Amino acid sequence: MASINKKRETIIVLDFGGQYAHLISKVIRNIGVYSEIIDPKKQENLKEFLENSTNNIKGIILSGGPKSVYENNAIMINKNILEKGIPLLGLCYGHQLIAHMANGKIGPAEKKEFGETEIIIDKQSKILNSIDKHTKVWMNHGDSILKLPNNYESIAHSANTPIAAFKHKKLPIYGMQWHPEVSHTKQGTKMISNFVLGICKCKRNWKINKFVQAAIMQIKNRVKESRCIVALSGGIDSSVATALVGKAISKNLTAVYVDTGLMRTGETEDIYAAFSDFGINLKIVYAGTRFFTALKGIKSPEQKRKIMGMEFIKIFEEEAKKEKADYLVQGTIYPDRVESGMAGNAAVIKRHHNVGGLPKKIKFKGIIEPLEDLYKDDVKKIAKELKLPEKIINRQPFPGPGLAVRIIGEVTPKKVAILQKADLIVREEIENAGIANRLWQYFAVLSDTYAVGIKGDNRAYGQVIAFRALNSRDAMTAKFAELPWSVIRRISIRITNEVNEITRVVYDTTDKPPGTIEWE
Repeated sequence: MASINKKRETIIVLDFGGQYAHLISKVIRNIGVYSEIIDPKKQENLKEFLENSTNNIKGIILSGGPKSVYENNAIMINKNILEKGIPLLGLCYGHQLIAHMANGKIGPAEKKEFGETEIIIDKQSKILNSIDKHTKVWMNHGDSILKLPNNYESIAHSANTPIAAFKHKKLPIYGMQWHPEVSHTKQGTKMISNFVLGICKCKRNWKINKFVQAAIMQIKNRVKESRCIVALSGGIDSSVATALVGKAISKNLTAVYVDTGLMRTGETEDIYAAFSDFGINLKIVYAGTRFFTALKGIKSPEQKRKIMGMEFIKIFEEEAKKEKADYLVQGTIYPDRVESGMAGNAAVIKRHHNVGGLPKKIKFKGIIEPLEDLYKDDVKKIAKELKLPEKIINRQPFPGPGLAVRIIGEVTPKKVAILQKADLIVREEIENAGIANRLWQYFAVLSDTYAVGIKGDNRAYGQVIAFRALNSRDAMTAKFAELPWSVIRRISIRITNEVNEITRVVYDTTDKPPGTIEWE
């Protein structure tokens, strides 16, 4: 965590382990106000910030979290915070925690709410100023406030949650059961803006170019004259990390791209074409046999990611020895850390190969992750700030473990070949339809399911391909795309006709949450 600039207005976000805690901070920064994340378990940090009169803290937001406030191991904070007079906003778990600290009653909801929900505003308030009386929000909770404390009043409800939002009758304290920070809450940014600009009276003085300048300086100060290698996947995250570190240390950087044998059709060729004129030392390592051997017999998604992470590190260590490099640079972004359970108090969703999959001991002086607290749309802004080519900025995200996490069960060369054919068809049809630029991501998955079919008037028994198309802004939440039926039909017909091993095609209509973007 960066140190707080004591002359700068700051909104503190207390991270109780929710999947969207840093997304709150990101939205605040997008509004133009600086925000810091604090782990509420470290009470001394919070106490120091609040009691130090030189800190210009304008407000505090309490994030969501996976615990229940009445559990023995629930994360708590000193309830004196309610009496400081500083504006407070609780979201989901934070909403319940404020009520709990003020002696309200929390318990399991009669009907849980997950996903898009309509709320109805019952009373005017500063926090919901200019918000439609009926508006769609993103809910993700199993508990609810059953009874409000004294001096608190409900200001909004949903069909299943009588107290969906509250305010204190006198103090600037508010709570929302929903998540205004996610893009699926229709007027969520306005709600947070009401708190930050209206209630906390902050000024807009935070710009993304300040991050770029600070990141380059921090890298210079840390690396000095040492050499680095960067794990380049060709995606925007690793590309921006490469550009940032390149600006800091120039010729002391070598980019290493590893062809694992688990790449999409044409992937390696595209990477070489995109980066050969990038002005950096680019090295391609072909390691397909190595990865297939390491993954033989492995079916567990978590094991796949760990094995991939270990093999990647071994290769990078080998290449670093050749280049005499001390540091490894990765394009890790915050969603990777959140899902891997490495961010604050977040629960583990799945371990990303470059985070939870890394071995505990590595042969590097250190790992540099300049984007670790940023989101995908932040990274795109930085890419534009750094004037990276459009073909890199708009490149479709591709997971570091490649097709290994799009093949359910054991990974084999035969399965990879099947998936490569199907995935190419999905990409071709979506791109030919002219709708690719409206989508976040689109790809095929080879399931571990078989289905009876008919090919050439004969019985066929083959595998099932699922394909997925999503809309998202930051990778923390996503909605499945409502593709034209004509496109879905063409994809299905082509895959079942052109990929002999496939007898059935299905379209995945799962949002995130409750699903994740990748199947594994």
